[in-house]
Amino acid sequence: MADLSIRPARQHEATALIAFWEAAGENDARPVDTEDAVRRLMARDAEALVVAERAEEIVGSLIVGWDGWRFHLYRLAVGPEARRSGVARRLVAHAQERAREVGAGRIDAMVLEGNALGAAFWESCGFHVQEDWRRWVHPL
Repeated sequence: MADLSIRPARQHEATALIAFWEAAGENDARPVDTEDAVRRLMARDAEALVVAERAEEIVGSLIVGWDGWRFHLYRLAVGPEARRSGVARRLVAHAQERAREVGAGRIDAMVLEGNALGAAFWESCGFHVQEDWRRWVHPL
């Protein structure tokens, strides 16, 4: 993985990121993404959306959200050709470093119910299910 770099996504990559998420299978059970929404995220916090890049190709992504109170990880995606090569762990390590830099006390990761592979990955990184909480959403 010496040829892998982790960096913030760039505004002009919004279209490529949406296509990447579709190819990586990371769009299930989510509202439809738009380039505008991706660009707004990056404009609000230039370090919130990070990508793993190899040979100038995006092979992984992670949204690293910091709201000033809590630190949230979501949208972890690794392209099928790069899975099981350490990309996801490098993205999570990057996120943990950013969390320390901003003074976060803990990190949470959002994982879809029934995503056994995702749950196993997060558990292997030292995360655990918080049984007494459930996420409530309201579409706008």
